[in-house]
Amino acid sequence: MTASVSDAEVHADLTDPLLPDLLHPGRHLWTPRELRDLTSTVASELTTSLLRILRYTEQERWWARLALTEGVELWLLSWLPGQQTEPHDHGGAAGSFTVLTGELAEFYRYPGGPIRSQSHTVGSAVGFGAGRAHQVLNLSKAPAASVHAYSPPLVPTREYASLTDIPAEIPPLPAHRSLADLRKDPVEP
Repeated sequence: MTASVSDAEVHADLTDPLLPDLLHPGRHLWTPRELRDLTSTVASELTTSLLRILRYTEQERWWARLALTEGVELWLLSWLPGQQTEPHDHGGAAGSFTVLTGELAEFYRYPGGPIRSQSHTVGSAVGFGAGRAHQVLNLSKAPAASVHAYSPPLVPTREYASLTDIPAEIPPLPAHRSLADLRKDPVEP
């Protein structure tokens, strides 16, 4: 469920006036650093509101879209122990995530480069460009949650059997829909 705030769709349970100010609806393309600053600020400044929304489900990772503008989409994800993504890229979109609770492991690769890994604990934020593919996992024994942002928004991900299958170039994919289309025909994730 979302509410319209100016040129942004915002989760109905997020009433903090800080969020619309952070979304910069006039910005149509965000850099990895701007996305990292957004997820970091949302995770640190809206923690109480996010924890009220947060859910955990054993069947699959849980997620909720927090906000959507023409330039960025913002998500909250939960991770029970053992839950993970498949290796994937973001279809040419830049991205970021910040750990809200718990700890997440990330294995990532840029085309032609080695597979690297990184552990992300509470408050850890990473921004990445369009050419990065990764897999995110909760390898710990405790639940975790994270805030994610992507720009441009609504670009589908592309999954791989493994990170070794990343092609020499990650071409951009078109967005699924525009914000205007979603306003005409809203969908829940």
